[in-house]
Amino acid sequence: MSWTIRTVLLLGVLTGLLMALGGLIGGTAGMLVGLIFAGIMNFISYWFSDKIVLSMYGAREIPYEEAPWLHDMVAELAQRANMPKPPIYLVPMEQPNAFATGRGPGHAAVGVTRGILELLDREELKGVLAHELAHIKNRDVLVASIAATIAGAIGFLANMAQWALFFGGFNRDEEEEGGGILEVVSAVLMIVLVPIIATIIQLAISRAREYLADETGAKICGCPEALARALKKIHEYVTKIPAPVNPGTAHLFIENPLKGEGLLELLSTHPPTEKRIERLCKLAREMGKECII
Repeated sequence: MSWTIRTVLLLGVLTGLLMALGGLIGGTAGMLVGLIFAGIMNFISYWFSDKIVLSMYGAREIPYEEAPWLHDMVAELAQRANMPKPPIYLVPMEQPNAFATGRGPGHAAVGVTRGILELLDREELKGVLAHELAHIKNRDVLVASIAATIAGAIGFLANMAQWALFFGGFNRDEEEEGGGILEVVSAVLMIVLVPIIATIIQLAISRAREYLADETGAKICGCPEALARALKKIHEYVTKIPAPVNPGTAHLFIENPLKGEGLLELLSTHPPTEKRIERLCKLAREMGKECII
């Protein structure tokens, strides 16, 4: 199953959860209220995400004269990806990392940290930049915004449901005699479990898009083994060099800048680095290349 199809299926499940919770509260009207509320919140982040994120990390655009080799590298990759060359920003951060932000080709930017420019060789950096261009090409910010809108609406409706339950139950379109304790227990379980399930699905969508960006980026640059080496290096340094990153933007980076253990790792926006490297090495061998990590 392709990562695109998997994303569509996961978004479908999220929509189903939204409809179920909306129906619990107030039928179609309840569902629409939550969706509109969450949509307004995410509309701003979608249209202005690039400016917000770049400003948040004090990034500055790198002029061509400062790093012509970097601009030429991105221009070559963008041409291979059949998309406009995005502007490149330097993030004053020692942790080696990179991210793409913006709503799609022609309205995006790529950010690289000072640390990643010092750590990786040119071939490895090309793999990382190709990964970020893949996110732009695949319109992953749009997908993430849709998932966040639905998940946010579910959270909003769950909060409404708690208050509805507290103040005397739910309004039903059809006439019903009280369902007793079983109905109350079912409602409580939905209120508690549905937002948790929605969050897990949202994270699964993010992880699926990372796998897709790895695959697409590797094909753009033609060097999956170089991207695999880069991921290994970045992963090792991220655990050693902390970064002042807003958790709400952690999913943008090529490697989760807020590494965690145990449950935190399970709730990560990124798939395990080891599995990403394994998949990239498999792709490299299919392309007739060696992958020595």
